[in-house]
Amino acid sequence: MGLETTRALAEAGATVIVPARTIEKAQSAIANIPRVELEELDLIDPASIDAFAQRFLDTGRPLHILINNAGIMVPPLTRDARGYESQFAINHLGHFQLAARLWPALKQARGARVVSVSSAGIRFGSVDFEDPNFEHRAYEKWKAYGQSKSANALFAVALDRRGYAHGVRAFSVHPGRIMTDLVRYMSEDEMNAATSDPNAKFKTPEQGAATSVWCATSRQLDGKGGVYCEDVDIARPVPKEALDGTIHASSGVFPWAVDPDFAERLWQLSESMTGVTFQP
Repeated sequence: MGLETTRALAEAGATVIVPARTIEKAQSAIANIPRVELEELDLIDPASIDAFAQRFLDTGRPLHILINNAGIMVPPLTRDARGYESQFAINHLGHFQLAARLWPALKQARGARVVSVSSAGIRFGSVDFEDPNFEHRAYEKWKAYGQSKSANALFAVALDRRGYAHGVRAFSVHPGRIMTDLVRYMSEDEMNAATSDPNAKFKTPEQGAATSVWCATSRQLDGKGGVYCEDVDIARPVPKEALDGTIHASSGVFPWAVDPDFAERLWQLSESMTGVTFQP
């Protein structure tokens, strides 16, 4: 999906900086896309994040759009060098640190947008503020994924509040169900269940990228921010019947993913875990 997001923005005339862990693989993927700059970045490594951000800041350019698109889904329990659970570390904390380090360039743009790619995985639950790293409870990969995706949405809520005075608006996005390399950790049974789900509506990568591009560029969102979007629109709250399990919700946003108090609590937790703060 990141590749199609890059293609859409570049073909519309934007210069797109593409961060990648494996430069050679990325070079092949973007070979025919104009106006792309390739940079090395590993979101599980704080030093790599800082180095990438500093290279960009050193260019003196403003940053008009930041799309936090990278992520992993339901791997076996893995921890980073700090001991943090990998899905929370990569999907949320890595992007939190990246946005913090790029904050001067975002403010310099005088009208930037930050897009945080979340997921329908928010339905698996909110952030466990007491034990985000599964140190005192059994690891459940889908709960860990849901936690990281709810964190992506909450990050947009809190960032938008801080960015408003600087013209920086933030949005979170559910791109839809898309068959990409993201599913590589799913078992055969899980894949069969997902593809046979009568409620499942799959999208192509291009269709999945559409809402990210819309949030990043559309005039329809002028004056708005902190909202969770899907299907090229602002998502509606899920009905109350979905909260108690009476019905299945295939779309909509759950309340814990946009709760402003949760968003502020997550912000404080993220600063504590990363040692990184946003400069006003």
